[in-house]
Amino acid sequence: MSKFNFENGVAFMRDSFVPFKEANISIASSPVLYGLAVYTVFSVNWNDVEGKLYAFRVQDHYARLVNSAKIMGFDSFAKKWPYEKFEKTMLELVRKNQIQEDALVRISIFIDATIAGTKIAGLPVALSAFVYPLGKILDPKGINVCVSSWRHNPDDVIPNRAKVNGAYVSNCLMKNEALQNGYDDAIALDYSGHVTEGTVANLFLVRNGKLVTPSVSSDILEGITRASIMAIAHDQKIPVEERQVDRTELYISDEAFITGSSARIVSILSIDKRPVGSGKAGPIASKLALRYLAAQKGTSKEYKEWRMEVK
Repeated sequence: MSKFNFENGVAFMRDSFVPFKEANISIASSPVLYGLAVYTVFSVNWNDVEGKLYAFRVQDHYARLVNSAKIMGFDSFAKKWPYEKFEKTMLELVRKNQIQEDALVRISIFIDATIAGTKIAGLPVALSAFVYPLGKILDPKGINVCVSSWRHNPDDVIPNRAKVNGAYVSNCLMKNEALQNGYDDAIALDYSGHVTEGTVANLFLVRNGKLVTPSVSSDILEGITRASIMAIAHDQKIPVEERQVDRTELYISDEAFITGSSARIVSILSIDKRPVGSGKAGPIASKLALRYLAAQKGTSKEYKEWRMEVK
C-alpha cells in the first residue's frame, strides 16, 4: 500500500509550489471547456537497496512536451521553460513531497485563459505538475483485451505525436466499452483497419522470435517507454520491426504486451477471447520487463544515462 497521499502533498501551479488542493483552474478555462492542454508523465523509482530515488528519462519527457506544445501552437512554453529550469523545478517538486516509493510526475501545459473560445494563438500558457503513487492501472500478471469498436484518432484530426489531453476522450470510450464487456483494456484500430495501440500504452507483438510494433506513422504516440524497450531489445539481440500491423496478426502472435510510463510492461493473455501464445506472460516480454525495471530503479549499471538521482 502506498505511504504517500498525493492529495495532501505539494503541487506546482503556474509559477509556484502550492498545496495540491489549491492547484486549481477555472471552470471557464480553455483546458476545461476545450481540452486545450498537453501533458507527459515520467516515473520516479525507489531503490530499496540503496535507499535512493531515481527519475527516469526526464529530458526525453521534456522534449516531448516541447514537441507537443509546438504542434499545438503553445509557442511560449519552450521560451518560458528551458530544460534546466524544468528539471530543477520537477526534481524540487519530488523532493517537497518526500517520495520514498515508485511514483509518477504528471506535467500539463495548458492555455491559461477563460472564455477564450477555441482560440490558441496569442493566449497565455502555464505549467502545472503533481506527484502521485504509481499504483497498478492494469494487473501486472497479465490482461485480457478486446479490439475496440471505436477507432483511433487519425493524425490529421487530433495529432497523436502531441499528447493532447482532449484526445483521450476516445481512449476513455474504448476503455469503458472494454470494461463493460468483461475485458481489462482495448486495442484501437485506425481508419484503414490497422492496429495502433492500447488506451494508455503502446503495443508490441512477438512473432517467430521477432519483436513487432506499429510504426510511428500508424497514428500512435511516440512512446518513451516504447523507445526504451526497443533499445533494450536491440542490446539483447532481439530483432525489432516497426511496420503496419493487421488485426489478424494479433490472433496469431506468440506474445503480446503493452508499454507505458504508467503501465510499465504488461503482458496480454488474450485478445477477443483468443489466447495469445500459451495464454501466459511470454519469455521475451518477461525478459524485457526485468531489464526495463532494473534500468528505472538503478539496480543494474546499464542505461545509467536514462536516470538521475533525486537528491
